[in-house]
Amino acid sequence: MKRKLNILFIEDDEIEVMKLNRTLNSVELKHVVHNARDGEEALEFLKQKDRLPEIILLDLNMPKMNGIEFLSILKQDETLKYIPTIILTTSNNRKDLLDCFNIGIAGYIIKPLKYDDYVYKLKSLLDYWSINELIKV
Repeated sequence: MKRKLNILFIEDDEIEVMKLNRTLNSVELKHVVHNARDGEEALEFLKQKDRLPEIILLDLNMPKMNGIEFLSILKQDETLKYIPTIILTTSNNRKDLLDCFNIGIAGYIIKPLKYDDYVYKLKSLLDYWSINELIKV
């Protein structure tokens, strides 16, 4: 049985935020999405332990603090390290992929150029995590 997810979406590009929201409106479940424009804003959000997300969708290329820097901090926290973090990026750089998996991500998705492909990937991702057993942190 699918459940509604509480998602933290860390992305600095407003068009990408709009695209994710449009995609979510087209799927069966209405997930709750909290947006952060960069890693620093996301860490501030995560300090409020009473509303932690069940999954994090993270862009790598952001100002102030990039995705890999954010991941390094997240995975050092004894509570936050259990939140599944999925990279959603345009980077197909093998070093980025390896660095992210070494830090401890749950997945790595390259944003497709075609909107239909994006919807398919996001729907598949969210369907998977909405039936998965998640640790309540």
